[in-house]
Amino acid sequence: MPTPGFTPGRFAGQTAVVTGAASGIGRATAVRLAREGATVVAADINDASLKELAAEFPDLRLVTVAGDIADEDVVRQIVAAAAGRVDGLVNNAGIMDGFLPPAEMDDAVWERVFAVNVTAVMRLTRAVLPLMIAAGKGSIVNVSSEASLRASASGAAYTASKHAVNGFTKSVAVFYKGSGIRANAVAPGAVATNIEAPFRSGHAAAVLGPMMQTTVPAAATSEELAATITYLLSDDATNMNGAIVPCDGGWSAI
Repeated sequence: MPTPGFTPGRFAGQTAVVTGAASGIGRATAVRLAREGATVVAADINDASLKELAAEFPDLRLVTVAGDIADEDVVRQIVAAAAGRVDGLVNNAGIMDGFLPPAEMDDAVWERVFAVNVTAVMRLTRAVLPLMIAAGKGSIVNVSSEASLRASASGAAYTASKHAVNGFTKSVAVFYKGSGIRANAVAPGAVATNIEAPFRSGHAAAVLGPMMQTTVPAAATSEELAATITYLLSDDATNMNGAIVPCDGGWSAI
């Protein structure tokens, strides 16, 4: 697949926040936004990888914040790093659940998945909305998942968490459409990243494995996802609000 091209100056003068920015989709999105003119607050739990990102692109405006997005103090640090302006927010950080089915789910996995995938999304959105409301504009893109559209793409906790992300996205869209703020979600299918997602359940492997072998399209690149995310952030998508956009190579159409 060809790498999507950049649009120079598309986000000139803007400030964007990207979580999970040290690798995969978040990294590709942060780099693309910065290359297109934005100052990017790049947040991730992996401090070493954030430093590598900043070192690789010294000419880009990347402000790094290291910490666990599930910690509300880290949310405050991210907003402080944005220095009073957030034009775009990409809630990308997320964790998997080992494909655990409901009968094998434990409280620790459930609570951690929801803390990162849902509560952190709510807290950061809540924190930046006053800035967007005051500015009279803003665009939020939540990275959901194919698992928000079907039950056969992951375990119970991850699936439930991404359904919640979709619902939260629509709520933001409804409540703040009159304030010049848009909220959309992108639902990736398989993406070629360095994230490992092994089955921790033999039952899940037996049930989901055969489905995935016959229905999952070839993995997309992180850059392809970044192209969709930045489109949704941009003024090219001004009529898109409350949309859940599959970016899955046609998986959701099967």
